[in-house]
Amino acid sequence: MAKCESIEEKQGSAPLEEIFDAVAAQSSGLILPPKLYLVPTPIGNLGDIGVRAAMVLNAVAEIYCEDTRNSLKLLNALHIKKPLHSCHEHNEEQRASELYRKVCSGMPIAYISDAGMPCISDPGERLIQHFIQNNAPFEILPGANAALLALIQSGLPTDKFYFCGFLPRSGADRNEIIEQLKAINSTIVIYESPLRVGATIAELHDKLGNRPAALVRELTKYYEETIRETLSELAAKYADNPPKGECIIVLAGSEKREETTERAEKLIEMLLDAGCSTGDAAKIASFSFEKPKNKMYKLAMDIMNK
Repeated sequence: MAKCESIEEKQGSAPLEEIFDAVAAQSSGLILPPKLYLVPTPIGNLGDIGVRAAMVLNAVAEIYCEDTRNSLKLLNALHIKKPLHSCHEHNEEQRASELYRKVCSGMPIAYISDAGMPCISDPGERLIQHFIQNNAPFEILPGANAALLALIQSGLPTDKFYFCGFLPRSGADRNEIIEQLKAINSTIVIYESPLRVGATIAELHDKLGNRPAALVRELTKYYEETIRETLSELAAKYADNPPKGECIIVLAGSEKREETTERAEKLIEMLLDAGCSTGDAAKIASFSFEKPKNKMYKLAMDIMNK
């Protein structure tokens, strides 16, 4: 998703330089079985590179990557010099056959995306499919993933979640996906460009209703920030002032209809007990739970007539 930046100023580079030198020395004699190795890379902080990931990158015969310019910066920082080839969304199909032939000839090959876990809103999926179809060996190394970090950072429920990735920019596909989000009752994670964050959050609020949400940006970097508000508050905040850096929107899933009705009923009972009229109680419940006023009024009348 994001591009890996240089080592944070607050860390200092000397300790990491020593670690990278030690890893390079340790893996210099490592012989890997011929496989395709999908290697996750840091999403911002170079110190998050895994020791095993660095060792594999140092031991493979060649490295394929989403963008050679970005990956070269990472490999230079790790003191790794390997043949580097591009493999991105436009040539992944062709590269899959090429990688397959090289692995079959006995070469261990690594694939890295610009940052994070390959295949997650990044190339790599077609490589894996090709290797599965041809019964060829591959291995996935665990590592950094922005979606999971943002989910946990948001403070919203983590027992189940729906990863949406990037929404289509416009058109029927975008409308269809947002419409599908209405029925999802688990936490939703969406990647978005900082320039479109305000408009996207406003659209989510208009179509999904007001929900608890968080805007997580610049994960693992110096200016990392998490803003926890409702969708309406975030939409107002970023309407004219787009945030900077890599952004992730995390929002609460829809409540089950029964749970919402039960909560609305409790609120109406409390308001009626406090002396509110049925009309006022229905109006407040309608606004609070974004339910039709006539349904809330009927509920209020049912409660009054109990």
